[in-house]
Amino acid sequence: MAVSSPQNKKNRTKGNRNSYVVGRFGIIFAITVFIAACISVMLVRTTVVNAKAWNAMGASTLRDSNIITPNRGEILAADGSILATNLYYFNVMVDFRATRFDISGFNDSIPQLAGALARLIPGKRDSVAWCDKLKAAIEPPKSKRTRNFVIVKGVPEEMVNKIKRLPFFRSTKNCNITGLKVDKVMKRSYPFGQMARMSIGRVGMTDSCSEIHGRSGLERALDTLLYGVPGLERKKLFTRGARYDVEIPPIHGYDVTTTIDITMQDILESELGEMLLAAKADWGTAMIMEVATGDIKAMSNLERDSTASKPRYVEALNRAVQAYEPGSVMKVMTMAVALEKGFGKPISRTYPIGRSFAYLGRRPISDTHSPGSLPIDRFIEYSSNIGMVKMTMPHYEGDPNRFKSDLAEMGFFDVFNTGIARERIPYFPKLQNNVGGRLALSRMVFGYSTMIPPLYTCAFYNAVANDGRFVRPRLVKSLRTPDGRDSTIDVSYVRERILSSENAAILRKMMRGVVWEQGGTAKALKNDIVEIAGKTGTCKIAREDKRPRYDKDGNKLQLTPFKGGYLEGHYRVTFCGFFPYENPKYTCIVVINDPKLPYRGPALSAGTVLKNVALKLYARGMLEEDPGFDASNAQSAGPTVYSTFNNRRNATLHADLQLADSRAIRRPADRQEGCIPDVRGVGIREALTKLEGSGYSVSFQGIGYVAEQQPEAGTKAGPGTKVKLILKHD
Repeated sequence: MAVSSPQNKKNRTKGNRNSYVVGRFGIIFAITVFIAACISVMLVRTTVVNAKAWNAMGASTLRDSNIITPNRGEILAADGSILATNLYYFNVMVDFRATRFDISGFNDSIPQLAGALARLIPGKRDSVAWCDKLKAAIEPPKSKRTRNFVIVKGVPEEMVNKIKRLPFFRSTKNCNITGLKVDKVMKRSYPFGQMARMSIGRVGMTDSCSEIHGRSGLERALDTLLYGVPGLERKKLFTRGARYDVEIPPIHGYDVTTTIDITMQDILESELGEMLLAAKADWGTAMIMEVATGDIKAMSNLERDSTASKPRYVEALNRAVQAYEPGSVMKVMTMAVALEKGFGKPISRTYPIGRSFAYLGRRPISDTHSPGSLPIDRFIEYSSNIGMVKMTMPHYEGDPNRFKSDLAEMGFFDVFNTGIARERIPYFPKLQNNVGGRLALSRMVFGYSTMIPPLYTCAFYNAVANDGRFVRPRLVKSLRTPDGRDSTIDVSYVRERILSSENAAILRKMMRGVVWEQGGTAKALKNDIVEIAGKTGTCKIAREDKRPRYDKDGNKLQLTPFKGGYLEGHYRVTFCGFFPYENPKYTCIVVINDPKLPYRGPALSAGTVLKNVALKLYARGMLEEDPGFDASNAQSAGPTVYSTFNNRRNATLHADLQLADSRAIRRPADRQEGCIPDVRGVGIREALTKLEGSGYSVSFQGIGYVAEQQPEAGTKAGPGTKVKLILKHD
């Protein structure tokens, strides 16, 4: 048996080791080859077999884009006051899962932070509630804490800055430590609140689009201008990754300047609201239009809030552009046609009237105001239904539809395009040339069997006041482009003239008689300050069929059809007129639905609103530059140290200031009946109380006590006279 030498053993060990290393490298090489083969297969599948799908996926990633919403344009009043604008607000929150949130520092600051939040945001929570809320927010493990703990929402930037200075949040500006998050949101803001709400409108998501667009009023009617043109941002690849880059910049919306006068709007809404409360009516609508330009200076739509515990009225449906049976205000349109077509002349022609007239032997037409006979020029004054029928029907018996055609010649059915959403045109049914058609026309001429929006009635009366020139009503005065260029919308005309100057003057005189003559139906509006002319209208409220109706294209009709018959004891009253009579500046219409006694008469409800508006406009110098008073005989009372209407206050100050041996405190003399009281030297609050309590209208300028007054104290002047006060502060 051979024995192995040590050298042989060493060689065998070396050989085994080499075989082991080679085997390991072989395994590694095989694995590498396998992986390389797999990569090659996948590469071929990706770049060749599935290349089309992967290319589409990559392209879709780069095509990822967002719409950039443009800034909505502002809506402005005639004087530039902002009626609707975009304001940025902020939502302030805390991320309790922020990367380096300082939990121990927050815990230590909770008592101070809770107290500071209670003081800064009163009414939301007290300090104890804030403390409990903050502690509860950090109790869970970090992974389960909220990332959006709301502190406050919808606050201005000033509030955000105050919150940043509160305990804990002021320790550092690093939001990863404090967790403070501020989200910026843009909201549509209306600085005047509910004023002219339905005329201005509101915005929101629509049925067809989740974007914010106009939903009512000017916001809706001019949405394409106000909204602007959206932009586009697209995801692009950059050296440090992908991010969105603006590809098409947005074009911001136009700013719209309206014809609304804030002072007139305030007066109109106040007067209409007070009358609706007193009359316990369902709703009311009113409008003021400038005679020369057709500018709608104010528009109010108030409706009873059925959800309120106490009676109140809120802005609701814009009924100024909805159509209703007009009642006797229609007689002005009928008379205008009669004068222009000649069958209303001579105006001295007299007709027998009486109490009842059975036209065509059918249901009698009645008159409640008229005497046995009347000339044509007094039909409007007495609001004679019988007179209008006897004058009009012989002219149209051969073709009842010709009456509508004659009105159409005047532009009465033209679309005004005022910019008010859901504007309607008057509705006159097509009549058959038979007894039924003639009967329907005999009712239409004095305001039944037809539907007219208050806007159209006001515009027609405005044409009469404007010497026959039918100016187009407008609510938009000018547009401003995003780059600051103004575009004025000029005054335009529906018709250059619907009445001759002579006939317009005749009709204005007839309308003056409604207020100022013996048979006038609105004699309650007579006053010595502003001369008003106009026409009353009373109409029974028709029963309505509220079932939805659709046109031939399947669109829901906004016009509610008649169901047939009227609600007994329920009336809609109207007064439309212009003022001042000699030089008309404004036309106004007021419609009140279902006023209760004693306000059921149109003069006592709708007419009173118009009268009060006219008097307040006069008092504020909006009808004349200077009402004018002759104060040449007034006597100066000399300097005043202090003045008051309160004797006890007078005596107390006299003693406290030790003025017994120097100058006495002058107390204004007692007011003489029918004379303007002396308010010089008193504070503005006492002066207003004294003057307005006596029925005078007051304007003032300056601060301090009353230094001068016009007219002077002792001047004879009746209620409604404007008193101007000059204040000064020594």
